[in-house]
Amino acid sequence: MKILILSHRVPFPQNGGYAIVVANTIKGLVSTGHDVSLVALNARRNNHESRLPDEDLMGKINYRAYDIDTTVTVLGVAINLFSKTSFNVDRFYDPEFETLLIRELRNTNYDIIQFEGLFVSLYLPAVRKHSKAKLIYRAHNIENQIWWRLSQQKVDPFKKSYLRMHARRIKSYEQQQLNKFDAIAVFTNQDKNTLLEYGINVPIEVLPVGLRLEKYVVDISKTEFPSLFFLGSLDWLPNREGVEWFLDTFINDLTSGDLPVKLYVAGNDIPERFDDYEALGKIFIQGEVDDALEFVNSKSIMIVPLLSGGGMRVKIVEGMAMQKCIISTSLGAEGINFKNGHDILIANNREEFFNAIQRCIRDEAFCIQLGKNARLLAEKEHDINVVTKNLVKFYAACCKE
Repeated sequence: MKILILSHRVPFPQNGGYAIVVANTIKGLVSTGHDVSLVALNARRNNHESRLPDEDLMGKINYRAYDIDTTVTVLGVAINLFSKTSFNVDRFYDPEFETLLIRELRNTNYDIIQFEGLFVSLYLPAVRKHSKAKLIYRAHNIENQIWWRLSQQKVDPFKKSYLRMHARRIKSYEQQQLNKFDAIAVFTNQDKNTLLEYGINVPIEVLPVGLRLEKYVVDISKTEFPSLFFLGSLDWLPNREGVEWFLDTFINDLTSGDLPVKLYVAGNDIPERFDDYEALGKIFIQGEVDDALEFVNSKSIMIVPLLSGGGMRVKIVEGMAMQKCIISTSLGAEGINFKNGHDILIANNREEFFNAIQRCIRDEAFCIQLGKNARLLAEKEHDINVVTKNLVKFYAACCKE
């Protein structure tokens, strides 16, 4: 098959879970003999990225990228108040990129064009006009749910109202756009059920996050026990909100000794104000790390304090692959076929997180066993080879219709 992947971000490894999913999808398709192209918006802040996402992979696919400025300005937000759509979607539209995309479609006849998320769905009319390919939408999240859940966390009535307005606008846009695709792929049954409730009537397939498990090599001898860590991109609002809640909630426990364990926070785009949380020998705000898997291997207990968001958290699946003891909210672990206390520990409030952390730091054997169980679950359900095989079957069924 000739397959075009259309992405709103260049899949650099440091670009978080979205990038990992897109890159692994491409690698899986290439390894099974498919002809893959990637057309991507380089929406990194200030457009300073110049490296290739994966030099080995880039030699095996047709790759196009286009720099775009998605900076949110006060004026842009103000103007958007009078629009029917959300600035968070509109800022990804660029007429020159659309021209580049049309040129690509005129030069190549694709069998499948996969839209990676809502932000590139802006280009659906142009793609539909210039290609006879089957158009697949992959929902990394139900986007409006993120904004709605963020609004529920706000006390300020203006902020709450503003976020709800954008949630309503994005929901309306999602409902209109998604029925225009030929089929949809989601990561979780929860997301599938949500789309069905929205009245989406095109075929929907559940395909979980897939990882190249051979990359996830564990060396317990290099793991600090006990230690807590968070790893994720803080330019994604749900991540930033969750980490702030955790730090604000437990900073005294971590520094006073009620929870005698170090906390490490790592990831890209960490705001400077997070430096204020640092506590000598107790809390470390590390920012971007050179080797994410090496960092994960070096720590023992992964925290995922997500209070909003949707879809499947790629970092949790990676943590499972690295045999980590994981403490997550129910929302953070959504879509993963876990058993609480066997593969993952679930904690949804301060008391539950405190008790879970205390249990883990006191019992290293329990942590190790929980991690081993998590790895077995990752091998069973998140092997990229199995996921790719099912994705290709999905494509083939779409092409027959």
